[in-house]
Amino acid sequence: MNSYSSGKRPRRSRGGSRRRGPERFRGRQGEAKIQKKTFWQRLAAFFGNGKGGIEKTAVAARNGAQPSRPARKPERVEVTSPRLYVGNLSFDATESDLFELFNGVGHVQNAEVVSYRHNQRSKGFAFVQMQTIEEAKRAVQELHDKEFLGRRLVVSGAKSSEHQVQG
Repeated sequence: MNSYSSGKRPRRSRGGSRRRGPERFRGRQGEAKIQKKTFWQRLAAFFGNGKGGIEKTAVAARNGAQPSRPARKPERVEVTSPRLYVGNLSFDATESDLFELFNGVGHVQNAEVVSYRHNQRSKGFAFVQMQTIEEAKRAVQELHDKEFLGRRLVVSGAKSSEHQVQG
């Protein structure tokens, strides 16, 4: 008795694939299906010379281009508290940068850049707490859509008051 077989197992050809179920008949059924286009047929169809070409939307999605969708404008939230939302912020901006920028408009109580917990990288937005609501409104008028560190800022009232400091 050799070391390769014990005599109890069914013999199989070496290196052969084991096919089970309906896959065994794939060769015969595949012939009935539409033949796959050759490279040159696909190329001709792409440039419009072939019959039944590829749609341009499928080509754009395959090449990594995003399908066109309307540009999303941030909501303008009315200023009802001294807390402001600052969006489209440069990832290099620090809290001290924001403090200096908004101090030119009014007295700043707090500036907080929101960042990811695991790597401390900025998420691209921040919250700034002004002294009064009037200063916050003036800051929105003067700084909204202003260029700061290479990006146009979005400055508006903050939506929720749950993080607001009561004092």
